[in-house]
Amino acid sequence: QACGDPKAKPSYLVDKNLESAVKFIVRKFPAVETRNNNQQLAQLQKEKSEILKNLALYYFTFVDVMEFKDHVCELLNTIDACQVFFDITVNFDLTKNYLDLVVTYTTLMTILSRIEERKAIIGLYNYAHEMTHGASDREYPRLGQMIVDYENPLKKMMEEFVPHGKSLSDALISLHMVYPRRNLSADQWRNAQLLSLISAPSTMLNPAQSDTMPCEYLSLDTMEKWIVFGFILCHAVLNSDAAALTLWKLALQSSTCLCLFRDEVFHIHKAAEDLFVNIRGYNKRINDIRECKEQALSHAGSMHRERRKFLRSALKELATVLADQPGLLGPKALFVFMALSFARDEIIWLLRHADNIQKKSTDDFIDKYANIHTCTNIHLYTHSNIIITPFFFYLDESIIMSSFVNTMTSLSVKQVEDGEVFDFRGMRLDWFRLQAYTSVSKASLGIADHKELGKMMNTIIFHTKMVDSLVEMLVETSDLSIFCFYSRAFEKMFQQCLELPSQSRHSICFPLLCTHFMSCTHELCPEERHHIGDRSLSLCNMFLDEMAKQARNLITDICTEQCTLSDQLLPKHCAKTISQAVNKKSKKATGKKGEPEREKPGVESMRKNRLLVTNLDKLHTALSELCFSINYVPNLAVWEHTFTPREYLTSHLEIRFTKSIVGMTMYNQATQEIAKPSELLTSVRAYMTVLQSIENYVTIDITRVFNNVLLQQTQHLDSHGEPTITSLYTNWYLETLLRQVSNGHIAYFPAMKAFVNLPTENELTFNAEEYSDISEMRSLSELLGPYGMKFLSESLMWHISSQVAELKKLVVENMEVLTQMRTSFDKPDHMAALFKKLTSVDSVLKRMTIIGVILSFRSLAQEALRDVLSCHIPFLVSSVEDFKDHIPRETDMKVAMNVYELSSAAGLPCEIDPALVVALSSQKSENISPEEEYKIACLLMVFVAVSLPTLASNVMSQYSPAIEGHCNNIHCLAKAINQIAAALFTIHKGSIEDRLKEFLALASSSLLKIGQETDKMTTRNRESVYLLLDMIVQESPFLTMDLLESCFPYVLLRNAYHAVYKQSISANA
Repeated sequence: QACGDPKAKPSYLVDKNLESAVKFIVRKFPAVETRNNNQQLAQLQKEKSEILKNLALYYFTFVDVMEFKDHVCELLNTIDACQVFFDITVNFDLTKNYLDLVVTYTTLMTILSRIEERKAIIGLYNYAHEMTHGASDREYPRLGQMIVDYENPLKKMMEEFVPHGKSLSDALISLHMVYPRRNLSADQWRNAQLLSLISAPSTMLNPAQSDTMPCEYLSLDTMEKWIVFGFILCHAVLNSDAAALTLWKLALQSSTCLCLFRDEVFHIHKAAEDLFVNIRGYNKRINDIRECKEQALSHAGSMHRERRKFLRSALKELATVLADQPGLLGPKALFVFMALSFARDEIIWLLRHADNIQKKSTDDFIDKYANIHTCTNIHLYTHSNIIITPFFFYLDESIIMSSFVNTMTSLSVKQVEDGEVFDFRGMRLDWFRLQAYTSVSKASLGIADHKELGKMMNTIIFHTKMVDSLVEMLVETSDLSIFCFYSRAFEKMFQQCLELPSQSRHSICFPLLCTHFMSCTHELCPEERHHIGDRSLSLCNMFLDEMAKQARNLITDICTEQCTLSDQLLPKHCAKTISQAVNKKSKKATGKKGEPEREKPGVESMRKNRLLVTNLDKLHTALSELCFSINYVPNLAVWEHTFTPREYLTSHLEIRFTKSIVGMTMYNQATQEIAKPSELLTSVRAYMTVLQSIENYVTIDITRVFNNVLLQQTQHLDSHGEPTITSLYTNWYLETLLRQVSNGHIAYFPAMKAFVNLPTENELTFNAEEYSDISEMRSLSELLGPYGMKFLSESLMWHISSQVAELKKLVVENMEVLTQMRTSFDKPDHMAALFKKLTSVDSVLKRMTIIGVILSFRSLAQEALRDVLSCHIPFLVSSVEDFKDHIPRETDMKVAMNVYELSSAAGLPCEIDPALVVALSSQKSENISPEEEYKIACLLMVFVAVSLPTLASNVMSQYSPAIEGHCNNIHCLAKAINQIAAALFTIHKGSIEDRLKEFLALASSSLLKIGQETDKMTTRNRESVYLLLDMIVQESPFLTMDLLESCFPYVLLRNAYHAVYKQSISANA
């Protein structure tokens, strides 16, 4: 076979330099002519040592074939000389091995004749040997002559077998009671209720017995090979014995080809006709062959198809009964092995003929079979003890010959219960020897005269095999390793099985069949173990992967359906229902008929007819069938590798769940659209509910899938480096929502704890409130978890740190003026003059407002996280809260920051924001000393304080009591001032309280000054800006109202509140 494969063939056979030499050698074969041919053999002379080394394995394989042929011929002559008696029903082992020997010899010589390069390989090696050693190899003359003699192997062997005809024909004719009984139609099997355990309930517990036990599960394929090859070799008996002719015709009508070796086939009718056409007086036999060929082409396919149909139902019934009552495996073991053998024969017939179809109609050669066959094997392995026990009773009673008495009488059921390992191979070998001794013509005890002895011993041998050779029996009756060499047909069958929901429960049989592949290897040919092993691994892996993919796709379809149903329950869909209810209540008279009522969620579950099958029903049915297959065995052992089908499903579910979660966000980078967190959470929960239900079908840990997937979604990237919902939502909130806040299109409404769209010329594509209110932020916290929210916070802080860096640059630009203003806050005129020298005042306020907006959003996120964690881990959250609230004031700042970091991770508000401290600490300024940095921080607070009065001139700075804030978000300055001051002075180890007092003094004096202004434009929103001082103090854990009273009269604040509320009422009116 290696020679026939262009990739595996020896390189010397395709070497252009050796082409002329190879042609010369083949033309002269088997003669050796090295003289006067130097030109053709010159290249051969150069490479002779390499040829000797590389072709030795091939050459000596041919020598082995020759030696095997010699031994077979010698053995056949010995058998003839001893006049051995053969009868398959009596001396089964001897007859079977004799017929196997003849068929093996025939197939070997036939395959040898099909190797086109045989003369080239043998000749090349011998020429190289001649050039190296000066003489031909000693085996070459005989080997060359054998190759020439067996150009037409069957013709040569027909001549060889003339003296062996009597022994061979006797052995073959003994099949006349066995083969026709096995080669029946499906209707005959059905009428006889073959393989049925429940057809006769009264005899269900009776052991299945037969006089020809080993013949009952003998392979039909094997018998057909014996008959076809045997009667070709001893064809004369076909003219003289009617039983022989009947067997011959029956075999020719059943098949069009036989298996020689693996996927090598032998076309029966053509070969037989070519052999018989040259024999005088064989016209009748040739006509028989032609008639049988027509019969086989027209009827064999349909006959075998009907058999497969019958066996499919019979095996299903058998497997179901045995699964329910495994105790029947003991008395009915023979039925099981018969069923396996029958099924295996039909599968092999289909495989062989489907690949060598000789008729136009191919319907009879298409089948989705090869499934329950393997499942029955599992029952046998699982319940082997149940099979072993009853056969001890049969062995105890079979005291026939003294040589076997000691073995059998020493047995007891207690040995089985104790788990003792039995080995009856010696006993079976003794019986084989006894068959040989008693089958020769001069034996003192002739088995031909004592056939009952043979039948009884065959039954005993079957019983011993049930005890110690169950695995070997399974291999003998159900090995399907032949599929290894029909991989294309194997894969096609698998796809057909997987596509049909009714058959998909049997798809596990295909990976199970891959475990058979290594049984077709042989210890004498170790080099092909790797090739066959790799093929079995790749096929098994492919099958399990495809099964898992199919299950995953079904689960995904179910999830999609459930998400659609879940979506119907979202609050946004109830508006129409409410409006219809209101209209009904008000009984508005309408001329036209009202709109038809919308179907309410849940209507799909109300059925008037059980026969109505929805798409969801079909999906669940298909999934349950496929999951049965995946869950059938916990693992498979294939060529020292272990496969776990459930792990394939788990890994596919993880990958699909990950993609689905990200896909359900519906993020569109071009339009910056994204799903609301609450809607995504609803879909994810619906998805998880479906996945949890998978545990009802397959024994997998779906919680592990959730943990792996959802934990990865809390990180910036998943394990495959793909973006997660954490990164998508973080980017969206930062780049879309908060950017529009900075642009003045959205405002933060403290009263609603949400961001709300402002009326503008260009309407936004999204409603900010629908993404930032309490319920949405809680949904976001549920989805992202503490890790994801921490990443969101870090991203927010990075934006704040970049704003602070810009603010510091502005402070440096105005450092000299700010230094003077810091010490001149009690000199109004001087302050006014200095203020005019300041640059970028608006930029400072805008950047601080942006910082305040970001911190307000973070505050919403932290509050939502705290609410979510309080529901999930209330005791842990309360412990963290208690820990934070009881930090002693004298605690070291590093220790306090660790506590704050823990508290912040739980969503608790802290006096000093640890994330902001970390973000601002990472800013490194070149060539600036720590003292200078501290001074810049102090002056930043001064800059903000003295800039506040400019806000009064802004139209948008008006305070709205309804929203408890300003439309231009300046109310967010309170949070920004407090948080930035706390973070900066923690980093620079300054007194936060003192610096905020300084800020309050500067801010209050600056604001008091605008109270004396007369310009209405400058002071249009003076009262609204006054309220900022109150907000700053309310927000700060370091400032008090008493302190504010000392700087800024409370009466002004009270009047300011009164004014803004009055202004709001008049504006609304």
